[in-house]
Amino acid sequence: MQWKQRLLREDRGRTKLQGLYFAKKKLYKSMASKPGILTEWPWTFLGNFKYLVLAPFVGHSIYTYFMSKDESQRDIGYLIILPLLLSRVIHNQIWISLSRYRTAKGNNRIVDKSIEFDQIDRESNWDDQIIFNGLIYYIGYLLLEQAHHLPLWRTDGIIIIALLHIGPVEFLYYWLHRALHHHFLYSRYHSHHHSSIVTEPITSVIHPFAEHISYFLLFSIPLLTATLTGTASITAFGAYITYIDFMNNMGHCNFELIPKWIFSIFPALKYLVYTPSYHSLHHTQFRTNYSLFMPMYDYIYDTLDKSSDTLYEKSLEREAELPDVVHLTHLTTPESIYHLRLGLASLASKPQSSKWYFWLMWPVTLWSIMITWIYGHTFIVERNLFKNLKLQTWAIPKYRIQYFMKWQRETINNLIEEAIMEADQKDIKVLSLGLLNQEEQLNSNGELYIKRNPQLKVKVIDGSSLAVAVVINSIPKGTSQVVLRGRLSKVAYSIALALCQGGIQVVTLDQEEYRRLKTKLTPEAATNLVLSKSYNISKTWLVGDGLSEDEQLKAPKGTLFIPYSQFPPSKARKDCFYFSTPAMITPKHLENVDSCENWLPRRVMSAWRIAGILHALEGWKEHECGNMMFDIDKVWKASLDHGFCPLTMASVTESKN
Repeated sequence: MQWKQRLLREDRGRTKLQGLYFAKKKLYKSMASKPGILTEWPWTFLGNFKYLVLAPFVGHSIYTYFMSKDESQRDIGYLIILPLLLSRVIHNQIWISLSRYRTAKGNNRIVDKSIEFDQIDRESNWDDQIIFNGLIYYIGYLLLEQAHHLPLWRTDGIIIIALLHIGPVEFLYYWLHRALHHHFLYSRYHSHHHSSIVTEPITSVIHPFAEHISYFLLFSIPLLTATLTGTASITAFGAYITYIDFMNNMGHCNFELIPKWIFSIFPALKYLVYTPSYHSLHHTQFRTNYSLFMPMYDYIYDTLDKSSDTLYEKSLEREAELPDVVHLTHLTTPESIYHLRLGLASLASKPQSSKWYFWLMWPVTLWSIMITWIYGHTFIVERNLFKNLKLQTWAIPKYRIQYFMKWQRETINNLIEEAIMEADQKDIKVLSLGLLNQEEQLNSNGELYIKRNPQLKVKVIDGSSLAVAVVINSIPKGTSQVVLRGRLSKVAYSIALALCQGGIQVVTLDQEEYRRLKTKLTPEAATNLVLSKSYNISKTWLVGDGLSEDEQLKAPKGTLFIPYSQFPPSKARKDCFYFSTPAMITPKHLENVDSCENWLPRRVMSAWRIAGILHALEGWKEHECGNMMFDIDKVWKASLDHGFCPLTMASVTESKN
């Protein structure tokens, strides 16, 4: 009862905030109807080849340093422009991953509203400003003789840059920012930035090209002054650029991280350093907190939001969020680390696939593999909200290949059991096992943990019933015969039983599989189980793990392959159709969906994950582990009643596009 009352109170508060959110979003969209000149980046048409605009300068800097016979031509300052740009990319990515992890946990989160795919797509070009800055650095070096052979350190140059930033840069930015909020400029430029009311670190650099030109002119004042006065240094340049990136990312990270004791010891800092919650108010309230990094100009010109201190303190006090449902998954391929929501945002927003440039990233991939081998605890991947249910996805730091190593099984089982016990201690209601976390050979479809811990309050779900229901309802209407191929599992046995009982013939091509299936069927159902040597008997194949390419090649042209396994089969035929692994389209009220689940299209969720949500929504009190199965029709009806939609071939294609 207390749980329901808590959810009701939170729902009322959330409804009020959502009303404000959508009202502001509607206002911002209505004002963003007049794009001005120079809104598009000049290299947009190049797509992923946009980095080539830097190639001539990078090549020239490398050539002059390593190949020039004239010692005076070798300038380390010219050479390290490229490493500086790469360090900025890494710096930004660290902030992205940290912010997504912290906001998923919930502690110190500032704004609760979700981030969706439209924001991810809009912010996918965050590296454009790094390319632009790189071009200016290279051109500036070639044009300014004073920029050549800079020393590593000069104290006077650092002091000059700091003073010029505190004075002219912060002052001019404040008034430029206020001007950008005037309707004329806002509707043509700055509204693009404010489309993201719930910010991520990279939101800080999402502006039209013309806006970035004005910002660069501002930030170049200290650097250009130091260069022309002969006081510049490599350290000063790198430190100032890193400072700008750090403050920009921090101000948009959506979680509070500056401890209160700092302002208690140094009260004047509140005028010199803004906080994430301070700038977050600018994105939610619109007409306050205009300052760049130093709030003193908001104090001076009376544009300070009166709730800045209150929001700051509330954000610091906010504890980690306790979900109602947890989905426990794991890593798949070594490259899957980039597809996680905590990884590369643009990759995570698309179905998992191999990219040609992953081989360039092998040092990072190797490093991530080493970390997962050392790190011995689950980690939070993402959070979602389904009506009143708080959802989280936790990941076991193990790759698919490790699940097939016998000497790793005990370690993996211990990790899964620790996650289940943690969920139980936190009064989480349902934990669903995804991917190989519920393998029969590993833990008997999760039954191992129930036997070890019979006192568990959290309900452990393997999701088999809904997976079976999805596969059965994916079979084209009017089908009278199907081929069942691949490794037999709990789902496969249940599918065969349901189809045979429903009068549909299930054909198997292996004598041993036929024998094992027959032992699971009733005598009446077994009459619809057929052993055949012909591969042309049906064009509807239900397939699991272990389906070989040779078997696919023997299937008749136009065969529909419907997987019942967690992992999709490798596609060996272009003249056949491959359906998705058991999954459904999520309803619109599933919030904070900005990444794809493994290889599934956008806003499509695996049946095993949906099963946990349904279990909590319906209030079912049983575990679904081992040989336990729910009524398939009942589970299917519950999924439709709660807004989940069947996945069709057309919807898969549309979602991928």
